[in-house]
Amino acid sequence: MKVGGQEINETVIGRIQEMIDENPGLSRVQLSRRICEELKWRSRNGRLKEVNCRTALLKLHRRGAIRLPEVAPFPAQRKESSTSVDAGCEVKPDIQAVLKSLQPMEVIWIDSSDSAKSRIWNELMEQYHYLGAGPLCGSQVRYLIRSQKHGWLGGLAFSAAAWKVKARDEWIGWSHEARQQQLNQIVNNSRFLILPHVRVPHLASHVLGIALRRLRSDWRGRYGYEPLLVETFIEAGRFAGTCYRAANFVEVGHTQGRGRQDRCNQRGLPVKRIFVYSWSGQARQQLCQMDAARKVSGPVQAPKDWAENEFGNARLPDERLQKRLLTIARDLYLRPQAQIPEACRSRAKTKAAYRFFDHPETGMEIVLESHYQSTQQRIGEQKIVLAVQDTTSLNYAAHPATEDLGPISAHKDGAMGLLLHDTMAFSLEGTPLGLLDVQCWARDASEFGKHHQREHRPIEEKESFKWLKSFQQVAEAQRQCPNTMLVSVGDREADIYELFELALKDRGGPKLLVRAEYDRLLADGQGHVWPMVANQPLAATQDLQVPRRGKQPARMAHLEIRFATVMLKPPKRKTQLPSLKMYAVLAEELHAPSDMTPLRWMLLTTCDVDNADRAIEKIGWYRLRWGIEVYHRTLKSGCKVEQRQLGSAERIETCLAIDMVVAWRIFHLAKLGREVPNIPCTVFFEEYEWKALYTHITKAPVPPPEPPPLHDAMRMVATLGGFLGRKGDGEPGATTLWRGLQYLDGIADMWRYMAVSYAPHLIFSSVSRERTYG
Repeated sequence: MKVGGQEINETVIGRIQEMIDENPGLSRVQLSRRICEELKWRSRNGRLKEVNCRTALLKLHRRGAIRLPEVAPFPAQRKESSTSVDAGCEVKPDIQAVLKSLQPMEVIWIDSSDSAKSRIWNELMEQYHYLGAGPLCGSQVRYLIRSQKHGWLGGLAFSAAAWKVKARDEWIGWSHEARQQQLNQIVNNSRFLILPHVRVPHLASHVLGIALRRLRSDWRGRYGYEPLLVETFIEAGRFAGTCYRAANFVEVGHTQGRGRQDRCNQRGLPVKRIFVYSWSGQARQQLCQMDAARKVSGPVQAPKDWAENEFGNARLPDERLQKRLLTIARDLYLRPQAQIPEACRSRAKTKAAYRFFDHPETGMEIVLESHYQSTQQRIGEQKIVLAVQDTTSLNYAAHPATEDLGPISAHKDGAMGLLLHDTMAFSLEGTPLGLLDVQCWARDASEFGKHHQREHRPIEEKESFKWLKSFQQVAEAQRQCPNTMLVSVGDREADIYELFELALKDRGGPKLLVRAEYDRLLADGQGHVWPMVANQPLAATQDLQVPRRGKQPARMAHLEIRFATVMLKPPKRKTQLPSLKMYAVLAEELHAPSDMTPLRWMLLTTCDVDNADRAIEKIGWYRLRWGIEVYHRTLKSGCKVEQRQLGSAERIETCLAIDMVVAWRIFHLAKLGREVPNIPCTVFFEEYEWKALYTHITKAPVPPPEPPPLHDAMRMVATLGGFLGRKGDGEPGATTLWRGLQYLDGIADMWRYMAVSYAPHLIFSSVSRERTYG
């Protein structure tokens, strides 16, 4: 049996009773310590699991399995009352100011319960927090908030999670067994105090952001692992929870008004609202991994098609919603450029699709979770994967009645729409493996014109935080795929000092490759990065194929490559940040056409660059970033996402999640046909589809017994979309493929009908599929 997280059998119980009988004078605390030492019950950081052991002993004692000694009387301690805070943290007059005026400000970790900082924290909580200083339950980390100018501002505490909360557990979706095993992955924000005389707008959410950024590493330093989720409980009649929402917490429900000792359901406590914060979009899947492992251990039925492979594990609240998701995905894939009614092709299916988009539990993140998992599986098969992130805008100016849109142009009265920041994983051959992160939002029109204030705001309050959030998601994928090296790739907009710092914090995390926008200062007064690297000796030359962009034709660029190790100095407004060691690679084009701007790339990376081959390699990696621009074009032109008429941004986002996976699959098909051209086309096409395609293109009345290779089938589809296949045309791209797929849908339906009605002998069992490629 399992007690307190420990597997205990009859032999262990017998040994525990022997130790109790051999040491009758030991207290329960001393006894638990000795048992942990002998049975090697230790936490991940090597500490004895004494609290768990005492809990297990008490449960065994109550069951009659062992006999514990009587509890020794605990000497009463007189608590000294305190009406004023210690002199080290005297309270200052009322502070009514802006957040900037509190800088420099710090969130201080309390590393010892016997320290002066711990006493200050206790006194602040006892005097100003309505719950007092505690005691806090289980594992815990505490912080003090201090401004060098104004002194102590408050404090926070994170401790063990609530054992059982209905709304939280339903939101996670885990079983009783998974909750028992994984509950330590959740921490509770059990105390949060801003002193009552401190009245500074946005201070609370700013402090929460700082604390959450360092909590995982501090928790790992103390307990040996990083949690996945933070929960907190807000007393509804006392607080609004505004600061938690501003810090990206999500409200998931409310409590029943029962305390953890309320076994009689008397509900004597006020109802509290439950908020949660996850560092990763896959937190819920990871908390449920015990359930997932149990499902995998049984007989596993392979997905029927690509839709089940990408969306089959979506954690939707109803099986009917799951089926509807698969139906919508298949319909949109067969007719990627069609509007919803045209794609669904029936009134009933159209109404069901609109209801799906309007459902409160079918948001973008929920729909994409399953695809993220499939992407990670494909990543795990590669040695090196480039996680390219980029931003694009979705213009819905043609549909002004759509609700909750925001400005997307530089003009106040310009176009309205949504901003999309996504991260696509690519193999080194340029094949898109799937999405790792998607962020979609509408700008607040009331904030328009405040761009000049950006330099005085913390990174968490800026739109550019999207780059850090994406990197965090890549870091989560890196933890799930330890045998693959992931490299986060960004363009000049990603030249953010905080992003560099984040990438260098974890040596086991993903690498970073960014094209530089700024000529940054070097530490120790060594000048600037660009001239310093430009003065390095020539390391290599390289020819680079530059694709067509707009009216500029494709060309071959001849590059000179130099590299150097640089120590970057933090920006003058961010002096609290450390100097950072990076590697810089400079590529400059020679003899560019007179009517074109020469290429001049300065790449900053955390990957080691100590020779010419590695410098050339980084240029090649950055070149693959163009793939995400092709993907965005496929999404907009191929799937017509800007033509969706759904009435609100929230419905658009749900539909967009499906469209993004459809666009990825079309792009994936175009690339995969070049990478593995000889595999059977049945990895992408149903039997009746390739037969209809073959007979239509070749005009042969009877299809062959074996399916054609994928490369041939792709060219047939592209022919339907206008691909001519001339000698200089190269291989078909995503544009002709998505056009061809629309024509193929009608052709295949007619062929299947005619075959079933008049020539059933043409339909036989399908060729086995290789899921690896689909």
